[in-house]
Amino acid sequence: MKPRPSHWVLHDFLQVNGGAEHLVIALARGLRGFGLGVSGLYKGFSSTGELGDLHCEVTGGMALCLPRVARALYAFSTGPSFVANARCVIYSGIYAPLAVGHQRTGKKIYYCHTPPRFAFDRTDEYLNRVPTFLHGCFQAVVSLYRQKYLEALHRMDDVVVNSEHVRARLLTLTGIESQIIYPPIATEFFKHRGDAGYFLSVARLEPAKRVDRIVRAFLEMPEQKLVIASGGSQYEAIKALARGAPNIQFTGWVTDNERYDLVGRARAVIYVPADEDFGMSAVEAMAAGKPVIGVAEGGVPESVLHAQTGFLLAADPSPRDIAEAVQAISPQVAQRMQSCCEMRATDFSTDRFLSSFRALVD
Repeated sequence: MKPRPSHWVLHDFLQVNGGAEHLVIALARGLRGFGLGVSGLYKGFSSTGELGDLHCEVTGGMALCLPRVARALYAFSTGPSFVANARCVIYSGIYAPLAVGHQRTGKKIYYCHTPPRFAFDRTDEYLNRVPTFLHGCFQAVVSLYRQKYLEALHRMDDVVVNSEHVRARLLTLTGIESQIIYPPIATEFFKHRGDAGYFLSVARLEPAKRVDRIVRAFLEMPEQKLVIASGGSQYEAIKALARGAPNIQFTGWVTDNERYDLVGRARAVIYVPADEDFGMSAVEAMAAGKPVIGVAEGGVPESVLHAQTGFLLAADPSPRDIAEAVQAISPQVAQRMQSCCEMRATDFSTDRFLSSFRALVD
């Protein structure tokens, strides 16, 4: 039996096979002597994700029966025992950092994907989703959590963010300075595999990703094909919106190999989220030589170069805006952008990401 690692990446949970999950797995695999600790490993990840021989521990003990967020809060507030004498812990997410108070030795690094919006600038929005009679309880819990989160960040030796957009947001909301290390993209797995003529969306099916607008655009373009390779809380609603249109295909969540193939054979990838922290999907597309129909909001403009590696739509794009960009990317335009896309993606490789983190850890 292998000894327990003395270095850890601590992440909220493995919920789906998404960007944050890819990032923490890349960290734990790529840095020597690291294991991965999470509060939960859920079906959305285990059905398509891959841990291989990575040392992964699910912490929380008696909290296993709790809902996902409550389980994470309990698991990290009470502190997994293995962080106490760790030589280095990299905290990721919005709940895992609460465990830093239980780390007595070693280096403490926080990788911030985004500060928790429900506890800072969007508290009222979340409060409106809660029944009125629970408002007081919600506000008390959020206030306590905000205090513990800020205390945790001040205990860190280094705070790292995934984009300039998030660096500015974190500074505004917390007053804490940070440095940027862009997320790792497994560029070596994304290859140009031709042009099968379809446009691809791999964004999670949640309101902020605005996939419903992409569907509405393609309902007005029956001659153009759209493939949606993801899942989420809006899966059934967006599938119903498509009304069985023959030019719109849903695959649900796919494995990594299936995603490499879908991206590699697409004409272009469409990614138009609201206020995105960074947007790994856009870089994955460019690594495969595919242009991106993106949006000039959030962190997306930090990777996509307008008219060179795709098109950046104005903030809050309409279905008509999306449709016009789709029509503009002919096979010839996509081919012309291929080499620039591939070159741009090298700036966000896993090697560069790990090299930056090794410098912090060392």
